[in-house]
Amino acid sequence: MPFFETDRPDWERDGADWPNRAASRFVEAAGLRWHVQEFGAVGAPVLLLLHGTGAATHSWRDLAPRLAENFRVVAPDLPGHGFTDPLPARDLSLPGMANAVTGLLGALGVEPVLAAGHSAGAAVLARMCLDGSIDPRLLMALNGALKPFPGPAAFLFPTMARMLFLNPVTPKFFAWTADRAAVKRLIDGTGSRLDATGLDLYKRLFAKSGHVAGALGMMANWDLEALDRDLPKLRQHTVLVVGSEDRAILPETAFTVRDRLPDARVELMRGLGHLAHEEAPERVADLVRREAREAGLLAAESAGA
Repeated sequence: MPFFETDRPDWERDGADWPNRAASRFVEAAGLRWHVQEFGAVGAPVLLLLHGTGAATHSWRDLAPRLAENFRVVAPDLPGHGFTDPLPARDLSLPGMANAVTGLLGALGVEPVLAAGHSAGAAVLARMCLDGSIDPRLLMALNGALKPFPGPAAFLFPTMARMLFLNPVTPKFFAWTADRAAVKRLIDGTGSRLDATGLDLYKRLFAKSGHVAGALGMMANWDLEALDRDLPKLRQHTVLVVGSEDRAILPETAFTVRDRLPDARVELMRGLGHLAHEEAPERVADLVRREAREAGLLAAESAGA
C-alpha cells in the first residue's frame, strides 16, 4: 500500500512553525499516534473539531483560539493527515475513521457537548452520533459532505480516487507538482480565497506524498450511501453551515439534507466558499457561540467574549 512507501510530514521539520504549536501534543490511541491540539480551560464545555479531507489542524488556526475563550477545544489531525499515523487499509472507511476518533476521545477522556466538522469531518461526526459513540447537544456541519455525489459521480469519484490511491506513484507525483500556483488553483476551485499563510500551509502538506496518500485513501473508501440512509435517525440538533460560494459542495445540498433530518436548520454564510471557517474565522466563531448559547451550552453573559 502507498502509505508505507511515502514521505510523511515530519513534526520537527515540517511542524517547526506549525500554527498554534504550543497547543499540540501527541497521543497514542486506537493503534495510532495522533497529533492533537487542545485549547482553553479544562473545565470548560468540550468542543470537538474535525477537519476535512486533505486538511489538518492548521485549518482551525484562527478559529480554535477564538473558540477557546468559551470552550475546551479538542482538534486532532485525522488519520493519514498532517502528523497523525494512517489507518490500516482494512479500516479505511467512514465507520473505520469514526471508530478511530472514538478511540482517541476515550484516551483523552473527553465527551464533547458540541461537535463541529468541516466537509468530510462532518460526516465522521454524524456517523459517530448515529453509532452512539458521542452524544453532543449540538452538531455543526461546516460545508458538510453528508450526501453522496449526484448521479454517475457517486460511482466515478470514489473509483478514480481508489485507482489513484492504489498506484504507489500517484501520491509522489501529486507531491512533486504541489507548487504554490497549483495549490492556489485547487483552493480557488472550492470557491474560497485564502491568504498567503493559508496557501503555504496547504502547499507544505501537499508536498508530502504521505499526506496526499492519506487524502486519496480517505476519498477512495468514502461510501456515503449508508450514512445517507441513516441520517433521518440523527437525534442531535444540527446546524448546517454553508458558504454561498461553495463550489465543492453545492449550497442547495444543505437544504436537501435539512429536510431529511428531524431537528436541523441551515445557516447560509454569504460571500464565503468551502473553507469559510478559514476565510472568516471571526464570523464562524460568532456563529458557533450564538448557536451554543441557544442550545444552553453557554451562559448569556459570555456573549461578548
